[in-house]
Amino acid sequence: MTDDQLDDVNRAIIRALQVDARRQSSAAIAEAVGISDSAVRKRIARLEDMGIIRGYHADVDYPTAGYPLRMLLYCTAPIDRRGAIADQILAVGGVIRVQELLTGKRNLLVTVVGQTDADITPVAQAIVEIGATVADEVLVRSTAMTPFDDFETNE
Repeated sequence: MTDDQLDDVNRAIIRALQVDARRQSSAAIAEAVGISDSAVRKRIARLEDMGIIRGYHADVDYPTAGYPLRMLLYCTAPIDRRGAIADQILAVGGVIRVQELLTGKRNLLVTVVGQTDADITPVAQAIVEIGATVADEVLVRSTAMTPFDDFETNE
């Protein structure tokens, strides 16, 4: 495998980890893809070294954890400072994600969680102080996710 190419085994490993990284042992993945447990561990380490697998994260249900508000803030930042501003926004309390958008005037998407509006309002103010503007706010009701289907094997 070259550094920029994924074979079917690597795709199957990535798919298994996307479905449930916590409960997927390397032995279970090995059995499913037909290689040894140690080969799976080596491939996972290589995928991590290549930056394809960047980490393993808890999928937190914020409302159940006591944070019922999840707000998306569409922001505009100067193009030449967008990356630096995104990093600064990520450091603001309550912000859990900042995405750089490449099209449109709104070039940052900030996800904020909180218990009340009083938790969200200071985040918007901090964004303005950092140097971006908040163009729109959207309250999120729910989110559904699924693994990227191109990592499925064609067995």
